[in-house]
Amino acid sequence: MQTQANDPGPDPSGDYLDGQLLVAMPAMSDPRFSRSVIYLCAHSADGAMGIIVNQRAPHISFSELLEQLNIVPAEERIDATHVLGGMPVHVGGPVETGRGFVLHSADYYAEDSTLPIDEGVCLTATIDILRAIADGEGPNRALLALGYAGWAPGQLENEIQSNGWLHCPADAGLIFDQDVENKYTRALAKIGIDPSRLVNDSGRA
Repeated sequence: MQTQANDPGPDPSGDYLDGQLLVAMPAMSDPRFSRSVIYLCAHSADGAMGIIVNQRAPHISFSELLEQLNIVPAEERIDATHVLGGMPVHVGGPVETGRGFVLHSADYYAEDSTLPIDEGVCLTATIDILRAIADGEGPNRALLALGYAGWAPGQLENEIQSNGWLHCPADAGLIFDQDVENKYTRALAKIGIDPSRLVNDSGRA
């Protein structure tokens, strides 16, 4: 997303949205975020950071990623179907797309590298968690993403005010389920929005 130089600061009430889901609206002008659902990992006066949870990375598998990172050499490539049900790789956002971020359940915790967020959801961005997953010692539930979405101070607030996003409470199913295609509809349902009505309304310019 483009940073606006003169963005106002966030709501002085301090009502930050970390631990919630952002749901893209038809007014979202950035095609990279069309129909996206984002889990907000951090939100403060300094800006915001989140992971898209409903976009698959078509160009790489988990086992190929492990090989590229020299976690598992090619001759010992694991059968990824046995790791968290064939853990897919997601597109987490357009920032630092060469870096892996893992949203996961709180049963895995690495000192100095795991960030607890909310409701038993944590974020770890070090290679150790990938090694743990490959060894069968990782978290019970996890979502691996390349890159993240980031906002400058006040930028997310502006986009919400411009009807770019709605937000709703997160739940583990929406974050970790592999049914990526239906996450957008499910997130809208949590807000009480009928997706078919939303599409029809957005066409009446």
